[in-house]
Amino acid sequence: MKLSQRAQRVAPFYVMELAKAASEMQARARPGDAPMIALNIGEPDFTAPPLVQAAAQRAVAQGLTQYTPATGLPALREAISRWYATRWGVTVDPARIIVTAGASAALQLACLALIDEGDEVLMPDPSYPCNRQFVQAAGGQPVLLPCGPEQRFQLSTDKVTAAWGPATRGVLLASPSNPTGTSIDRESLQGIAQAVRERGGVTIVDEIYLGLSFDERFGHSALALPDGLGEGVISVNSFSKYFNMTGWRLGWLVVPPALVGPIERLAQNLFICASTVAQHAALACFEPESLSIYEARRAEFKARRDYFIPELQRLDLHVPVMPDGAFYAWADVSEWCERWGLPPAIVNGRVNETGGSWALALALMERCALATTPGRDFGVHEPGRYLRFSTANAMEQLKTTIERLEQAR
Repeated sequence: MKLSQRAQRVAPFYVMELAKAASEMQARARPGDAPMIALNIGEPDFTAPPLVQAAAQRAVAQGLTQYTPATGLPALREAISRWYATRWGVTVDPARIIVTAGASAALQLACLALIDEGDEVLMPDPSYPCNRQFVQAAGGQPVLLPCGPEQRFQLSTDKVTAAWGPATRGVLLASPSNPTGTSIDRESLQGIAQAVRERGGVTIVDEIYLGLSFDERFGHSALALPDGLGEGVISVNSFSKYFNMTGWRLGWLVVPPALVGPIERLAQNLFICASTVAQHAALACFEPESLSIYEARRAEFKARRDYFIPELQRLDLHVPVMPDGAFYAWADVSEWCERWGLPPAIVNGRVNETGGSWALALALMERCALATTPGRDFGVHEPGRYLRFSTANAMEQLKTTIERLEQAR
């Protein structure tokens, strides 16, 4: 069967490929073998709080399961608006909020509404791989700009202006970021948004980890940028990470008023609406009891970070920038690859996709029963140098991970 060029351009999602390999390895395990510890998937180990689960059950029992407006339940849009006001100190008109079938649908809708064939979108390298696939699916071309630890693995105004060309449509950022857990400070974000506006472009900011910020310097929404910049930003958010509702597939967009109509039309045709049951359940996320639980869990994620990163550093798995949010550790594994005699990440000046962190990830599964994510997913600049650990796992599992790494070292 002849595949479309679009389908052929989509690269594998390697984290899922390695997850399958880890599952197969665990299935072959013999009695007494250590169970596989999964630090590869970016999914909270917490599930939806009791009030959210009860609201979903109540919606089903009461028959609240039919289509909602394509933009989402009015009550949910208003609840999200209030959350922005109370948590982030920013006023967001509920009419600018569009509820979507996860942040993935939000990004797809934004890209389809804004990107034409051949448009270029500037993105940091490293960055979440699916984001660039949404750009490609809309006919655009993601342009990955290498961003090292000295830039917190984030774009800067200088990089954006230097890379801007005739085909550039805008930028797609993430703050906090997957895989690094680093954010863009307010001044840098303002500079980027200003530069993009001056060039007639669009600024899309993936803020799905914003609720899991640990540092006040970075705990701000792009929607709060001054001088009207915030009103022009397209913000993507989700109920998956902070709100612990991954499989419920619920997210939202905040867009300028002029984009509401076009995105609503796209949503009507592509999705009809997000899950009605999930929307009714999500209303309970904003109850004081639920928010108290979420804040306690955020503190737990921070405690995990504060334990795990120093331990990695001690074991020569260097994390060059302390994550200020999310639940990831982006570790330089060069010393381990050399110590273990693994195939190098660079051969004759060219990237060796199966060397470096890719080879180390496979070796860690074999030697430590530990599943991690190599840098190959997240960009093309030094993909073999870094390995991502997810700390969205119980403290006991993280401590066992450190014990296994120390023994294998």
